[in-house]
Amino acid sequence: MSTDKTLQLSSASFEETEKLGEAIGRQLKGGEVIELTSDLGGGKTTFVRGLARGMGSSDKVASPTFTVSKQYTAGDLRLVHYDFYRLHDPGLLQYELAEFIDDSKIITVVEWADIVHDVLPANRFTLSIKSTGDTSRQITAHVPTSLAYLLSEVS
Repeated sequence: MSTDKTLQLSSASFEETEKLGEAIGRQLKGGEVIELTSDLGGGKTTFVRGLARGMGSSDKVASPTFTVSKQYTAGDLRLVHYDFYRLHDPGLLQYELAEFIDDSKIITVVEWADIVHDVLPANRFTLSIKSTGDTSRQITAHVPTSLAYLLSEVS
C-alpha cells in the first residue's frame, strides 16, 4: 500500500472514537475502502458506529464477528462492514468483497483483512487502533493522497 499521509491521534473515550468515525463518515462519497486493525475489543465497531452515523445512517450498528458482514444504508449509499476474524479462508466472500469494492455507491470496511489483502485496493484508508487504557486509544491513520479529503474534519 502506498501511504501518502500518516496521522497520529489519541482518543480518551469510546465517545471520542465514535466522533472520529462520525467526522470521517460525513466526508464519504462512495467507493472508499477502509481497513481497520486492532485487537479484539479495540474499538473497531465503535468507530464504524460513528462512521455510519456520519454518513447519515440511522441503522443500529453491531459487530459482524459472528455474521462476517453487516450492511447499513444512508440515502443512496451503503456501508458494508466485514469482519474476517473467525475465517481461515474467505471462500466465495472474496468475490462478493471484490464486487462491493468496485461499486461506487458502497463504502467497504474490512476488519482482520489478512486473508483478503490480495483483494483490497492499494488505494485504501487504513486505521489502526491501539488500546492504551480501559477506554483510551492511540489511533494511526494511513491515508493515500486521493483519500485525504476523509480527514478534512479531523484535527
